[in-house]
Amino acid sequence: MKLSEKMQRLHTETAFEVLARAEVLRSENKPVINLGIGQPDFKTPPHVVEAAVRALRDGHHGYTPAPGILPLREAVVNDILTHREVSVHPDQIIVVPGGKVVLFFAILMFGESGAEILYPNPSFPIYQSVIEFSGARAVPIPLLEKNNFAFSADEVLNMITEKTTLIILNSPANPTGGTAPKSEIDKLVAGLREFPNVAILSDEIYSRICYDQEHVSLLAYPAIRDRLILLDGWSKTYAMTGWRLGYSVWPPELIEPAQRLAINCHSCVNTPAQFGAIAALEGSQDFVTEMNQAFLMRRDYLVKALNSIESVSCTLPNGAFYAFPNISQLGRTAEQIQNDLLNDCYVATVAGTSFGKYGEGFLRFSYAASLDNLKVAVERLQRYCNESVLRTNN
Repeated sequence: MKLSEKMQRLHTETAFEVLARAEVLRSENKPVINLGIGQPDFKTPPHVVEAAVRALRDGHHGYTPAPGILPLREAVVNDILTHREVSVHPDQIIVVPGGKVVLFFAILMFGESGAEILYPNPSFPIYQSVIEFSGARAVPIPLLEKNNFAFSADEVLNMITEKTTLIILNSPANPTGGTAPKSEIDKLVAGLREFPNVAILSDEIYSRICYDQEHVSLLAYPAIRDRLILLDGWSKTYAMTGWRLGYSVWPPELIEPAQRLAINCHSCVNTPAQFGAIAALEGSQDFVTEMNQAFLMRRDYLVKALNSIESVSCTLPNGAFYAFPNISQLGRTAEQIQNDLLNDCYVATVAGTSFGKYGEGFLRFSYAASLDNLKVAVERLQRYCNESVLRTNN
């Protein structure tokens, strides 16, 4: 059999490869601490689970409309009004089986041979993968440590050409935890008036996990609402990664093609999961507050601990649950250090280069892990760094 050429352009997500390797080591009774995978270490709230179970018992076993059941889309609309102070219509909402589906839909709509799509780098690796799969040219927007891994509006605007069809933005960001300052977003939106044919995909899946500043949503800018696609969901906010639930907000012009893609792709989202999603949005939000408080405590510990290690430095992330320390002084590539830490120290991390070329010299640590595990992981990293310094000096 011969696969089509475009399959050679479709890549993978290293975090899952690291997870698989970590599980093999764990099965061999190695004391693995997994700081590689990006998912909360909390269980889905019980009332959400019960809502899905009740839906099954009540006979909700069939197909639903492709965009999702109306009560869920209405709940999403209310949630957007509450947390973003923006009004949208339920017909603009499409519920999808995970946020990646929104990426695929948006990129397939605007990606083709001869087109250029701008995306942040380092960033979620699926951006570049799907852009290249679509036939478009993936143009990286550098996210630099000196800017706290936030984009520069002037730089983004200067990168737009007549071939640019889509810009992807992500704040709070994976893998850096960086957030875009409102001043840069204001400047970017103002500049985009000169490029009315360029669409924007705003990945805001970590919108509810912010620490030192309020989340700034691109949905709050009327000037770009007619070409803005918003991605958000339940996976991170409500510890529902395995439920495969996301939602998207589409401008009126793109609703019909987005629904057409949904019908061709997945028909609809798992029915009882949609009832669980309603319960998550409409029920108590204490779980979200408590989880974020735990993340904040872990963030503060981990960043301070990393900065106490010679040859390691780490900026303070403002969102998500990732730290992105600079390990360039250790004299090895990010991938080499990732492999050393996993195979020799039993600490799973992800090399910064898994998120793009601008990630060289960095590792991603997920602090969606217990404080005790973080402390042990730091101790093992400290020993590894000490040994690396000794090797270098000798």
